[in-house]
Amino acid sequence: MEKVWEEMYEAAKKVLNNRQISEYVSAGAVSAAIQSSSGKIYTGVCIDTASTLGICAERNAIFNMITNGENEISKVLCLFQDEDGIRDGGAPCGACRELMVQLMPNGRYKDIEIMKDFNKGITLKLGDLTPEWWIK
Repeated sequence: MEKVWEEMYEAAKKVLNNRQISEYVSAGAVSAAIQSSSGKIYTGVCIDTASTLGICAERNAIFNMITNGENEISKVLCLFQDEDGIRDGGAPCGACRELMVQLMPNGRYKDIEIMKDFNKGITLKLGDLTPEWWIK
């Protein structure tokens, strides 16, 4: 496994902090680390709300990357914590996949690597998860 995955794991673990912000908002139950094409790592956490205004950790990390002037993703890793400890989150949800596809159209999104199982070093490509895009 490439060393960058360990760096991403540690970056995501550092911001993983499940907490109640208010009676309507919680944050940090899931964290994500995104590596941009420049090699820089950006993090984000999920924010859950009583309405549909929340955001996934992956999209939050992507928006952090965009805020910092970058727009191409090379790797994605997400974590969550349950009673068994810290675990990797597997594949991104449909909304996160869609954002990645729209951010890197013309097939470039297909090469984004996603950590599926950190302990076993199993990755997959976004192109395997999202082989056909609805806008051609």
